[in-house]
Amino acid sequence: MTDPARVRRHAERVRELVASVVRTQIKDPRLGMITITDARITADLRDATVFYTVLGDAAAQAGTKAALDSANGLLRSTVGKALGLRHSPTLTFVLDNVQEHAKHIDDLLAAARSADAEVQRLAANAEYAGDAQPYRAESDDDEDAADDEDPAEGAPKGAATAEAAGSGQPHPDGRPR
Repeated sequence: MTDPARVRRHAERVRELVASVVRTQIKDPRLGMITITDARITADLRDATVFYTVLGDAAAQAGTKAALDSANGLLRSTVGKALGLRHSPTLTFVLDNVQEHAKHIDDLLAAARSADAEVQRLAANAEYAGDAQPYRAESDDDEDAADDEDPAEGAPKGAATAEAAGSGQPHPDGRPR
């Protein structure tokens, strides 16, 4: 089994090496404003996927893809020599659509904000369907009536009064009190 930390280190090194070679050694005019965003390598260190973004339209993206495919041999040999592995990993270049994903997320957040604002606007004028306080405390009239009752009569069923608790009478279940 391959150590995951080793795989991560090699993937980071592949990303750095490809970015350096693209910046310094590839002189292809089709190569646009490119940024190497990420690299992932398989656990057996045989295949590497390099993610990149290109500033520009679809034509610039297609030209950059062609330039990277053209320079794949140079990039693979440079990566293989630098990593010192028995087998140089094959490089696959994938266009990373970070801008499109970010724009989509921004659109979703804007829609959520407008929906929240609409809910707040509707809630500002809303009234309760029932009582405003359905679990309200007893009113003052109910408290005065409860104070006048005999403690033995007003006690809940099964509750022992102070007089019964002090006596030596057994509990109805047969247990001592």
